[in-house]
Parts: sequence; structure tokens; C-alpha cells
Amino acid sequence: MNYPPKHHQETDFKNIIATIKEFPLATLISAKDSEIFTTHVPLIYDETYGEFGKLVGHIDKFNPHVELLQNGIPAQAIFHGPNCYISPNVYSTTQFPTWNYVKVHVSAKATRIPNNDDVLASIAHMTSVLETSENPYVLDEKNPRAQTLADYIIGVKLEITSWEGKFKLSQDKLSKDTHLAKDVLIQKSRKDVTAFIDGILKK
Repeated sequence: MNYPPKHHQETDFKNIIATIKEFPLATLISAKDSEIFTTHVPLIYDETYGEFGKLVGHIDKFNPHVELLQNGIPAQAIFHGPNCYISPNVYSTTQFPTWNYVKVHVSAKATRIPNNDDVLASIAHMTSVLETSENPYVLDEKNPRAQTLADYIIGVKLEITSWEGKFKLSQDKLSKDTHLAKDVLIQKSRKDVTAFIDGILKK
């Protein structure tokens, strides 16, 4: 038996990159001996490096994960697209409960961005990519505060060596049921989280 099922494996690299760009906050994972290091960090895709491109991000210099993000040490980044529970009531045919999701797993070799000027340039680029307002913020790399900030940040480049798309979207069902499940996933992705955020931020 093949696992994961082929119909849940995304084979179009364009859809992998689209997921990374739309959901850039990744779970970055490295391992040393029996210890796992995990950091949640936005990663920006750059197609101009290697066969599959690279990812660029930044983490706090005091994060112990830093030790493993250099010298080509292997790392994995997981990007989390939309996901939700799918009730059997959604389908037009008899089914069991399931969970649909879009995930991208990227294996990479990690190296450091060599100096503060390059780190600041990469942060400025990340900011320009992520800013979506009508009056987007522009990071001034010459700002003394930005220069000071760079002293406390490690820039990381992740050369992508392999990738896997796990797109579980009821593809094994009838076409009508696949579309019904898709509609639920879209609706859940638009869910208002005001009450949840207000609840966890209560003082």
C-alpha cells in the first residue's frame, strides 16, 4: 500500500510555490542527536537559487535553533495552508468524518546570511513582499534602529533540495462531493476569529 495516497500528493510545483507565498509563516524544524528544534518563522521564496529555489528568513540570535541553521545542515520547513474538519453531512453520498488540509513540506540545506548589510537588505525585501496596505511601510536600511536590530538577528538561507505537497481535499470522492468539501473549506477559512482572539488577549 502506497502512503500517502497519490491522489493526496500535489505534483505541480507551481501550486507548491503558490502555497508558500500565500501562507509564508512556516514551522522550521531541525534535529540534533535526539533533540528536535522548532521555530515558527516567515520564509520568503526566491526562485533564483538552485534547482528549486531558496527560502529566506530571520530568527533571534539567542534562539538555540541558530546552531543548526548553518554550514548546509539539513532542515525542514512546513507551510500550513487552509484546513478544517469535514462532516459526513457535507457530502451527497455516505461518507465518514475526515479532515481536509493543504500542507507543503520542504527539505533544505541551511546557511547563514553573512553580514548585517545583507541581513537588513533581506528584511527590507521581506517587508516589501508582505506589505499589502495602500500606503505600505518601507524599511529604511540606514535607520540606526534597524542597524541595531540587525545585531540581534540571524539571517538564514534555505536551499530547497526536495519538496512534497500534501493536499488532502476529498479528491477520492465523487466530483460533486469534492466540490461540496471545497466549499466548506473556503467557508471555514473565512471564519471570524474575533471572539477567540479577544478571549486569549483578555487581561
